[in-house]
Amino acid sequence: MLSICHHSRLLKLSHILFLTLTKSLSTLNPNVSPLLPTSQTLPYLKPLNFKISNYMRNGLVKEAQNLFDEMPQRNTVTWNAMIRGYFQNGQSRNAFNLFNLTPERDIYSYNIVVSGLVQCGDLDGAREVFDGMLLRDNVSWNSILAGYVHDGLVDEAVRIFNGIPMEMRNVISWNLVIGALLNSRQADLAKEYFRGMNARDSVSWMIMVSGFARVGRITEAREFFEEIPVKDDRVWNAMMIGYIQNQQVEMAEDLFQRMPNRDLNSWKYFINGLVSCGRVGDAVQFFMEMPQKCKNTWNTVLLGLLRIGHVKAAHLLLEKLPYHDVVSWTNVLVGYFEIGEVSNAIRLFELIPDTDTTVWNVAICGLGENDHGEQGLRYFVRMKDIGPLPDKATITSVLTICSDLPAPNLGEQIHAEVIKIGLDNITAVSNAMVTMYARCGNMPSALLEFSTMPSPNIISWNSIICGFAHHGFGKQAIEMFEQMRLADVKPNHITFMGVLSACGHAGLVDQGRYYFDYMRNNCRLQPTDGHYTCLIDLLGRFGLIDEAMTFLHQMRADGIEVPASVWGALLGACRIHKNIAVGEIAGEKLLEIEPSRSGIYLILAEMYSSIGRREDAKRISNRMKDNGVKKQPGCSWIEVNNSGHVFLSGDNSHRESNRTCCMLDLLHRDMEVMTPKSNTTFVEQHQGSESSEQQLK
Repeated sequence: MLSICHHSRLLKLSHILFLTLTKSLSTLNPNVSPLLPTSQTLPYLKPLNFKISNYMRNGLVKEAQNLFDEMPQRNTVTWNAMIRGYFQNGQSRNAFNLFNLTPERDIYSYNIVVSGLVQCGDLDGAREVFDGMLLRDNVSWNSILAGYVHDGLVDEAVRIFNGIPMEMRNVISWNLVIGALLNSRQADLAKEYFRGMNARDSVSWMIMVSGFARVGRITEAREFFEEIPVKDDRVWNAMMIGYIQNQQVEMAEDLFQRMPNRDLNSWKYFINGLVSCGRVGDAVQFFMEMPQKCKNTWNTVLLGLLRIGHVKAAHLLLEKLPYHDVVSWTNVLVGYFEIGEVSNAIRLFELIPDTDTTVWNVAICGLGENDHGEQGLRYFVRMKDIGPLPDKATITSVLTICSDLPAPNLGEQIHAEVIKIGLDNITAVSNAMVTMYARCGNMPSALLEFSTMPSPNIISWNSIICGFAHHGFGKQAIEMFEQMRLADVKPNHITFMGVLSACGHAGLVDQGRYYFDYMRNNCRLQPTDGHYTCLIDLLGRFGLIDEAMTFLHQMRADGIEVPASVWGALLGACRIHKNIAVGEIAGEKLLEIEPSRSGIYLILAEMYSSIGRREDAKRISNRMKDNGVKKQPGCSWIEVNNSGHVFLSGDNSHRESNRTCCMLDLLHRDMEVMTPKSNTTFVEQHQGSESSEQQLK
């Protein structure tokens, strides 16, 4: 965190110089115009000009305009005050238009416009005004130079600097070009320019120390540091940060101990550096010695403890020391959820004194991610009663829980709540609702929600495509993908997972090959093991085992390790199409990866038995017993009154087990009466086949 923040700070050195330059413009006397004839300097204009400047500084643009329009006479200072004021208030077009209407311009007029256009990002416009100047001073040159430096156009910045007359180059000019060279990692040229400076200020030395440290030349950075005639706190901090950036925390500590004066930044940077280098214990110790405690630094120390898994230690310090705030509590709460200690997370949540929306969101989301979705929903109800108003993060977390349970009825209630609180036009919330309906099997509602979205993004398209594919609506999924292409939305890996899965469900072999090649060649997306699994499964289902093996070899050639999912898809295909030779290879590879999966043994034994190789079938069964692998029981679940109930095969411990079995018996008898015997046998065989495949996958 320290390295990133400081790096960003260093990159803004040239911008700081630019702002310094801008301030130098604004501090000039607004009532003095060097090119204005004395005869036109009217005393009564001075207070009016000052009033315009004051209006503009306070954002009262309309008042300034009215005063300007009412003035019977104006001088150049009046026009300059208005132009500068427009730029100050972000109205660059009005400023430039007024500049073009100005009857008399002085050098200050031009400098205001050049600087203002640079600040608003119109470098071309600034250059055009600059090139039209008959006279220029160092402010003019530095303004246009700062523009090129700020936009990262280093070569042009160097050319402009080299064109500045020697008498007009000041320390700001040198600092700008040297900082630009260091930002573009031209350290040697920056050193050459630095040695050519006639005079240097503290910023000059700061640029060299920070810049050389940033490019990894820490020894030279230290040499510049030692050369500095008078070292202020900023230079000491810059050198210390340079050591931390280069993972030389011991040198940083030595420098920290030698500092004549440590300001608040010195302590913050050093402690943050200790945390970033993994010395969290030392960071805690130094924080305790810190004269002026900083809550942000304390939170950094806590985050360091959480990152290395010391959540309970962080919690202990949180309760022991008085420097915590709501961010501290939230970070530790996240830490407990990340390591799966839900009970401790709940206890901590109940202790937090002031819970804001973020805390509630962390609790609800964390419970959902740790398979405590029902508790998360109860927290949501409680949040509505006593807590702050839910935001889009709250709603997306709750909808995700409804998707995972699944709980479609509750999801519909949340949908109504979304409309009630006015979050239904937020894309992230709509995406969560599409996903919720799709996962719960309500594809008409998912499609309706998707169709009413004003601007669906890639996540929206992926949700609806994968939803159709997951529920076996392969053709609809592909139709949605074609609509996505027409909408000029660029697909990603998840999109093609849905498309290839849809091809598998719909048995579209040719389309599966086409979309796989389209992903690779047209979209330049490297297939993952999931994409290969979908395609190999599709080919295998239609008996194209040899072609499936070709893609498996291509997968290896791409440097992707063949996962269990691919071998499983291949084994399932070999069982269906009686390809024992390849099935044996796939089965053995699977057993190497997952020796405790009972489904693999069962499918291999079934394959051997189907062709009369009973000894091999027995060998596989014995191997399963010797490895202590037991057949996994079947599992079913139902939802009653928004509450899920799980039933395991052979387990009668559920309190509603007898009633459920009686209901199933009645349903089974009705099915026997309504279904012909031949069809019943086929259904049973088909269900048994799918059961084996499901165990494998």
